[in-house]
Parts: sequence; C-alpha cells; structure tokens
Amino acid sequence: MKRPICCLIAILAACWCAPAAPKFEVSFPASAHSEPITGRVFVVLANRETPEPRLQAGGWRSAGLIFGEDVDQLRPGQPAVIGESTLGYPANSLKDVAAGDYYVQAVINVYTRFNRADGHAIWAHMDQWEGQQFNRSPGNLYSQTERVHFDPSQGGAVRLELTKVVPPVEAPRDTQWVKRVKIQSKLLSQFWGHAMYLGATVLLPKGYDEHPTERYPVIYSQGHFSLMAPFGFSDRQAGAGRGRVDADLTQQWMSDSFPRVIAVTFQHPTPYFDDSYAVNSANNGPYGDALLQELIPYLEEHFRMIREPRARTLTGGSTGGWESLALQVLHPDFFNGTWTFFPDPVDFRRYQMVNIYEDDNAFQAPGFEYAIPERPMMRTAEGQVTVTMRGMSQLEEVLGSKGRSCQQFEAWEAVYGPVGPDGYPRPLWDKRTGKIDRQVADYMRDHGYDLSAYVKKNWDSLAPRLKGKLHLYCGDMDNYYLDLAVYLLEDFLKTTNAGATFEYGRPMKGHGWHPDSNAALVKMMAAQMQSVR
Repeated sequence: MKRPICCLIAILAACWCAPAAPKFEVSFPASAHSEPITGRVFVVLANRETPEPRLQAGGWRSAGLIFGEDVDQLRPGQPAVIGESTLGYPANSLKDVAAGDYYVQAVINVYTRFNRADGHAIWAHMDQWEGQQFNRSPGNLYSQTERVHFDPSQGGAVRLELTKVVPPVEAPRDTQWVKRVKIQSKLLSQFWGHAMYLGATVLLPKGYDEHPTERYPVIYSQGHFSLMAPFGFSDRQAGAGRGRVDADLTQQWMSDSFPRVIAVTFQHPTPYFDDSYAVNSANNGPYGDALLQELIPYLEEHFRMIREPRARTLTGGSTGGWESLALQVLHPDFFNGTWTFFPDPVDFRRYQMVNIYEDDNAFQAPGFEYAIPERPMMRTAEGQVTVTMRGMSQLEEVLGSKGRSCQQFEAWEAVYGPVGPDGYPRPLWDKRTGKIDRQVADYMRDHGYDLSAYVKKNWDSLAPRLKGKLHLYCGDMDNYYLDLAVYLLEDFLKTTNAGATFEYGRPMKGHGWHPDSNAALVKMMAAQMQSVR
C-alpha cells in the first residue's frame, strides 16, 4: 500500500508546483466606457514598438502575433481572458509563442446590436467611416503599449487596461475640385434596423464653377473604402488621405486639354466589410438598390451630371474590379461600359485556385493520395507562395467569429452566400478544416454572384445590351490568382459577338498591373461616352 500512496503524493506535488497557464487579462475602466461591451478583444505581441502593436497586426502580412476572443456584455473592470485555448495568428496558441521580450497592446472591437428586417438580431461592428479597420475604428478602446517578458513555460497573468479611445475620423475638407457627400440610406436603414450611410467623393472637372449650365458625363471608380479623391487626384489643400497620389493625373486633370468629366468614388461599408460589392445580398441587404436608387440620383441632383446611360461608365480594380463588372452585367442598360482591372473571382470555378463546385476542400489540392499540397492564397509575381488558404482562414477565425472578421473570404460569404440559422453568414467552408459546403456554393451560383455563370445563363438577353461594353485587364501572375477566373470568362465571351476585350500583363505582372496611366484610362472612357449619342 505504501507505493501507491507515494506515487499519489508525487503527482499532487507536481501539480502543486506547476506554473499557471500563461494568459492576458484585459479590462477597461468606466472612465473609458461606462456601459458593458459586446465585441471582440485582441492582444497583440510585436517585436517593434512602432508603429503601435495594434497597427502591426490584423492582416496576412502581419508583423505581430494576434489573439482574439469574443466578449458578451463585458462590464467595466471585468477582465476578459486571452489564454492557451485562444486561437492566434500566425501562432496557434500562446503556448506556441517563443519566450522573449515583446511590445504588447490590447484592443477591443465594439459591436452594435442590429435588429434586422429579416427577423434576425445580430451583433457586429458598425463602421465609423474608417472602412472596417478594427485597430483604428473610432470608439474602439486600446491600451498603452507595454514592454513585457513573455515565457509560456513560466505562465502567470499579464494585465492590460484599455484606457484609450480611438478618436473620430476627420475627413479631408472640400475644395474647388473635390467634394464629399454622406447621406442616410432609407433602404439600408430599414433592412438593418439602424441608421446606415452611403457616401461619395466627387472630383469635378476644370471650369465646373465657371460654366453653371454645363452638364458632364460621369466615371464611377470602384474600390475599397477611401476618402481619397478618385484616381489619386490631390490638390494638396484637400488632403490625400491614405493612398497614392497620382501627380500626372492631377496635372492633366487641371489642364485645359483634358476631357471634362466628373469622377466619383463610393463609400458603402457594411457590418461585414469595408465595401458592399455594390449588389443586393441576403446578409448585407439592398446595397445595389441603395446605390442606384438613392446615391446616384442624389449625386445627379446635386451635381451637374448627364442623367443618361451613355454618360455613365465604370472602372475599378480588385474588389472594385468585380464591382465594376457586376454593375455593368447586372444593369446593362444603366451604364455605358466598364474598364475592369484584376477583378476578384468572376468565375467560381476559380475562386482563387478553388473550384467551389467540385473540390471537397479549400485547403488542399485535389487528386493527390499521399503528399497532398496546401493550396496557396497569395504569391509574389515570381511565384513564391506567401500565404495559404489555411493560413488566411485561420486569421479570419482569429479576427472574428460568425463571419465578422471583415476580411476577404468572409466578406465574399456575406455578399454571395445565404444567411445561416443564427442570422450570420453561412460559411462556404469550415475555417478550421477547409471542408466546402456544397449548398452554399450552389447558392452563390444560382443567385447570380458567379458573374461568368450569370452571363452564360442570360446571354441571349444580355448580348445586344453588353456589346462593346466589357474591357478586362489582369496580370498573368496576379498575386491572388485572379487571372485564372478571367481566362474562363474570356473563353466564353470569345464564342460570342460581345466585342469584349481582354489584355494580360506579361511576363510576371502581378496584382495591380495597369497597361496605361490613370490619365490615359480617363481619356479612353471619355472617348467612348463622347462617341455614343
């Protein structure tokens, strides 16, 4: 009997001496936020002090380690715990973090309750006109940066207090050239059960004020949320905001010989992404209707735009590329053509590299029995894989549960996919395993979001209405493999008399490739509008 007792004593002694699991305890004082918060708490560990750790994390090119947990009605002074079971990126868990000195910061993404018209009540982040950037969204709380020695083997708690509040966005001021508008959308507010807003940045042509009776054609330039003027225009006084300034376009736009057109970019963030993709959807609501029935009529009433289809053209790249093509295809009589650059997948047989209708798994390439290769999500123009589908899916799981990461895959699911039983977007694939939900894939196609499939299905009606209106451009080594879907759309349109044009950057031209300058692009679009009377 003595031996079992000795073993039991040894086990108890070992348990007694073992250090507590490592964790972070995050709280906020009533002085920072007096009410309970429902949202998501993050802890970021970084090797550099600047920029702040919270600004180093949150993307696939993250320079920091990020861990996130949901909180439900977290009260002032009550700690939220980031522990060993908390999923992280790129490290899976705190126990996988190498021991060392880190700059550490916590942030909380504050959610709003939406009582939607479809009967669902959900919690998600209400954009504060920053474009769904949780680490810089006004009203979100964050802590001071602290220098911490973190050793998973030692355990213990690190306490962080969220004492700072992100201030409101200061939009650049209007100038002679650039005007900004923001309106409440009746359609979207009804759907979301909450005041929802649309905006636009309007770039006026030279002589606009001097010719008060003149009306102008319009270029709608699509893209991610930005308060910057279209095409990188900057007259310095208005401020460029985040984004590149196009000095050549700016100089030509102000010259006497440049086409007299108005250019517009939209602001239409949703609770799921910085952009609605300009279409109606089950999860986001009637953004397509809101843009065409509310925002564009508002712009045409308040600025001297020609209110005719011949005088409306579209352009955009990446997210904006998909939008520009979708708006033209879904509303063929409203617009006079699109110049679409490196669009998000326009054929879901190449959803990046995944065939969502036939593949069983988004993470692994089919057709391999043993050494099954991981599917890439991003590459360099030379072909070096930088992020996998599995890795990106893990990051999205860290940034938000229930499709609330405001990242790419879940943005697509919110736009293209059905509403799940809990009111949140039903995922196309499991973010932990990669298993594809075939019902979701079929829904995306059957509801017209696979633009290539939609065009094929409706070609008899679309043919005369799209002739000469489609112009697509993409690099042959697009960093996100977006060229693959463009090739499939081209294969079909080659069999028709659409007069569609396709141009590919070669060799090794990546995401963002453009065959001409912005100034040249504007001249091409202006010429087409001028030719149609």
